[in-house]
Amino acid sequence: MTCALHPGIRVSEIFGPTIQGEGVLIGLPTVFVRTGGCDYRCSWCDSLHAVDRRFRHDWEMMSPDAVWQKVIALSGGQPVMVSLSGGNPAIQPLSQLIDRGHGEGYRFALETQGSVSKQWFADLDVLVLSPKPPSSEMTTDWAAFDACLEAAQDKPQMALKLVVFDDDDYAYAKDAAARYPQLPVYLQPGNHTPPRPGDEDAFIDMAGVMRRMEWLVEKVTRDRWFEARVLPQLHVLLWGNRRGV
Repeated sequence: MTCALHPGIRVSEIFGPTIQGEGVLIGLPTVFVRTGGCDYRCSWCDSLHAVDRRFRHDWEMMSPDAVWQKVIALSGGQPVMVSLSGGNPAIQPLSQLIDRGHGEGYRFALETQGSVSKQWFADLDVLVLSPKPPSSEMTTDWAAFDACLEAAQDKPQMALKLVVFDDDDYAYAKDAAARYPQLPVYLQPGNHTPPRPGDEDAFIDMAGVMRRMEWLVEKVTRDRWFEARVLPQLHVLLWGNRRGV
């Protein structure tokens, strides 16, 4: 049960421990709390089951304590990194969950597109900001993005993560990196065959993903963009489009 003092968290799924598959924490053992709902609808979204309201009947409104008990059960009570993802987890009330976990030695990472800022960003251990490039068919509100940086107050470890599908996305990534030179940059080739919700055996064009990875490496090195790190989605390489891994 939730109340005004302890608002509920809309949860799509909680799973792990597994490894973080991308970005600054790639390879790190992690428990994932994937929230439901998003203020974006990217054309290539790979987690529609946590975004599209057609699937809201699969989401569960959980108290922070209920979420925490699930994390404890999955981790065996041994502190581990907890990744808050979505959808857009910034639209959920996660402050109490973070406080509870910190009290028991856990760390928290959150990834968001930077469209919604919350004061509790400053309580995170890691904040990954992932503005969406032109291929997403979304428009970046840079003022809202700046508000996220301001809310974080330089307290968490922060990074800029950009998905790249084509030359336009690459140009967008370079512009974003130039706008925020204080943030380390992680580039990720996009998965152009994301799964449909509920289809864990969905086809994935792994050869195409790897060709895009090779193309991106060549672009970065040819441009002498030596500050950028190019990383794959490790979970895609290991498990394709399967969920919960």
